[in-house]
Amino acid sequence: MARKRKPLPLLENITIEAVAAEGKCITRVDEQVIFVPFCVPGDVVDLQVVKKKHKYCEAKVVRFIKKSEVRQEPMCEHFGICGGCKWQNLPYEEQIKAKQKQVEDQLTRIGKIELPEFRPIMGSVKTQEYRNKIEFGCSNKRWFTAEELAQLPQKEDDTVTSLKERHAQNAIGFHITGAFDKIYPIKKCWLMDDLCNEIRNFVFDYADSHDYTFYDLREQHGLLRDMMIRNSNTGEWMLVFQFHYDEEGDEQRALELMQQVADKFPQITSLMYVDNQKGNDTINDLELSLFKGNDHIFELMEDLKFKVGPKSFYQTNTEQAYHLYCVAREFANLTGDELVYDLYTGTGTIANFVAHKAKKVIGIEYVPEAIEDAKVNSQVNNIENTLFYAGDMKDILTNDFIAQHGRPDVIITDPPRAGMHPDVINVILNAAPKRIVYVSCNPATQARDLQLMDDHYKVSAVQPVDMFPHTPHVENVVLLEKRSDAEIKQKKKERREREKAIAEAKAAKEAEKLAQEAAKAEDLTAEELAAKK
Repeated sequence: MARKRKPLPLLENITIEAVAAEGKCITRVDEQVIFVPFCVPGDVVDLQVVKKKHKYCEAKVVRFIKKSEVRQEPMCEHFGICGGCKWQNLPYEEQIKAKQKQVEDQLTRIGKIELPEFRPIMGSVKTQEYRNKIEFGCSNKRWFTAEELAQLPQKEDDTVTSLKERHAQNAIGFHITGAFDKIYPIKKCWLMDDLCNEIRNFVFDYADSHDYTFYDLREQHGLLRDMMIRNSNTGEWMLVFQFHYDEEGDEQRALELMQQVADKFPQITSLMYVDNQKGNDTINDLELSLFKGNDHIFELMEDLKFKVGPKSFYQTNTEQAYHLYCVAREFANLTGDELVYDLYTGTGTIANFVAHKAKKVIGIEYVPEAIEDAKVNSQVNNIENTLFYAGDMKDILTNDFIAQHGRPDVIITDPPRAGMHPDVINVILNAAPKRIVYVSCNPATQARDLQLMDDHYKVSAVQPVDMFPHTPHVENVVLLEKRSDAEIKQKKKERREREKAIAEAKAAKEAEKLAQEAAKAEDLTAEELAAKK
């Protein structure tokens, strides 16, 4: 028989204190830290604890007693349900203040290194319709709110599901946090140009009314699986469908849907599709088919054109990406004589962006298709001083690679959220460039990597950049400059001393613990123990 769980407490009349990480806010009750989503500092609320740990709790708001003066009404009707844009209720000025503090806290608390004064965060040029890429999941098991569930028709027979009820389950939208197979249907998303909403709503209406099957993630069947929409500042649009062919005639139905979309939306210049039979919805290892137009679109930045394909990584906020890359270029401080390594180069955006100020730029990226785009981007822009390689960073960037291609004067690195592999960091340290420009979408892992490089490099400048308004995510650019040989020697000495002190303190604590255990075993008094010592 299962043990009955103790009910979690209801906390009444609680004031939310501050913004915390991951889009949550924080408060304290009896010295217990509590994380709460979808509220803002100054809100007075009743909280239901939903998870209790030793050091903290997680709770949800069950009643607003008084709403904060800094609160603003969210623009999106789906706020609090779809899981995205968790800060829509917080004015943008407060959002960027919180992101600035997040960067400062993580670099200080995790990095534990000497830091310069931080530059003020660079806010996004646009706070609505700023994204150039969105992916929508398709599902036959949509998420229902409590209000929506109450309005559903009751089943007359539990063994029979009516056509109307089946259709009520279909959805195109975003995954619900904590429910991997549930999709909440989105009517209007404010993150992208409104044409994105028109396309998605048309696809849903046509597919749902023509009895198309929507994907079941658990059972892995259903025709309509996923759709990705991209646009660019050149006015081009790309739409990529993921289908899952189950039955005879599915491919024909897929082609009919795409023809309907092509006829309805002539703005789409690249319409592609793929039959994905895998257990996951990644497409990097799949061959896509072109239905209409080109297999790419172009983005413009200064006087450069960048080719973006369906598998390409390109910053999702085009206008703000320009300002981000300007910071990276400024920190690189190129004179025209430098050999630059651009790690995690994607489609070569940063590499090509700085090439005219460098002697040579070598870009490395994991995705082969992105590297092919990077090469094309150099060709399109008549850039002849770039060289690109595809492969796992830790396998490509080796000491032999550096011996072959030359020791870099400057390294620019823009890794994924997980940061850099320790092997990559070691090769960078062995390469010993004069400057490292570290662009990060996760200041926590960036702080970890900075600590690993601290013996050899000092942080000279820090510039947070907001790429994702209404979310807790923030980019950060750090300039690292090589220390002198004397400084490196001193830093290593200080680190050894710290490690020795920590080890001694640990040993002393362990010895004290063992002595106490021995005393307890012998049942000695404190006076007897002191005398024995």
